[in-house]
Amino acid sequence: MKDNEYAVISTACANEGEAEKIAALLLLRGLAACVQMFPVNSRYVWKGELCADRECLLLIKCRSDSYPDIERVILENHSYELPEILLTPVSGGYSGYLEWMRESGNRTP
Repeated sequence: MKDNEYAVISTACANEGEAEKIAALLLLRGLAACVQMFPVNSRYVWKGELCADRECLLLIKCRSDSYPDIERVILENHSYELPEILLTPVSGGYSGYLEWMRESGNRTP
């Protein structure tokens, strides 16, 4: 495995519908191998106000070189003024799964 060849990108969406749309676009465009969705309760301060929201967290398993295209898809389809988009490099993992990620995230639509 090359250094930082794989990554997990996280983003929290306002609702399940928005999360489903973003996940489908990433998968159908061959930008992600897998997208997991989780309901979460988020607490944060936004513009001086304490906020408490139910969101849908996406964990996007992908090749690191797909990040710019994934970021673009998220920004074009996200309802938040400032969406969370965090890239976490994968430093290791089961070789069979990583091979599947490489093949799955390298399709052309």
